[in-house]
Amino acid sequence: MSVFVLGELNVDIIISGNDLMPEWNREKLVDSFDIVLGSSSAITACALAGLGQDVRFVSVVGDDDFGRFCIRELERMGVDTAHVKLDPELKTGVTLSFSTPSDRGLMTYPGSIPMLQLQDVPDALLKQAAHVHFGSYFLQDGMRGHWKPLFETAHRQGSSTSFDTGWDVRQQWHRASIHALLGATDLFIPSEEELLHIYGAATLEAVWELLPPDARLVAVKRGAAGAALFQPGTAPMSVKAYDIVPVDTTGAGDAFNAGLIHAYLGGQRGEALLRYACACGAIATQGVGGTGRLPTVEAVERLQTSVAIRS
Repeated sequence: MSVFVLGELNVDIIISGNDLMPEWNREKLVDSFDIVLGSSSAITACALAGLGQDVRFVSVVGDDDFGRFCIRELERMGVDTAHVKLDPELKTGVTLSFSTPSDRGLMTYPGSIPMLQLQDVPDALLKQAAHVHFGSYFLQDGMRGHWKPLFETAHRQGSSTSFDTGWDVRQQWHRASIHALLGATDLFIPSEEELLHIYGAATLEAVWELLPPDARLVAVKRGAAGAALFQPGTAPMSVKAYDIVPVDTTGAGDAFNAGLIHAYLGGQRGEALLRYACACGAIATQGVGGTGRLPTVEAVERLQTSVAIRS
């Protein structure tokens, strides 16, 4: 049985430094420049492969240099790409990532990112899935109306499910459709800021009261503050982050997703589930780009035994 990731593909062009704010009619020097595999879904897939999962990726890219680069990078990191389609009518998406030691800002040319369609997901695939995940809810325009029936089908066939929203560049937030999807979602994995926007709330405590009664596990990424977990029937809980100095935060949330899915499939729950996910996110910050430093089972064990939790 495999983990199927249905999602967008793009390259990340990462510009790193301490002062990355452009100024009109001025030139600045930056510390580094890298072209790497991007997209929330792809980085999560690669991190899952690094943790030992059998991962199959379903996507659409342009039949261009960037599209072929994405496929090569997925394969290099152990992800099956048999269901990634090259479309000569499209350009592969590109994200410019301005990364400082404390945070990052993104600018994206969508290209092929929103072009995955339901017909690109063969019915037979779901029968092979132990778990189905997708990322970038707000960018995957072609699939937004299909996630709920697809997840319901996955559940009927014995798969667990998860998704990550990403940031809504259009500021629509789609609360009603996300709210409806949660009943078919085993792991909902937004960031704190994203979740507050979706529910129009000021605090996580207010959000817990607004979740649907059939919501399952909601794991909230809180960056340097750690993570929080909502589970029906138990009190919400939180854990603090590991005390590390990040090199680049690109992809840390996607590695958190992978750690959460991997640990969930391995039977971990509660605090242990959150800590495993936080460890994977922390490891990802030690390399440049979303796949610059992927978590492994051994790396997670080393970090959890050698790095302190922030006070």
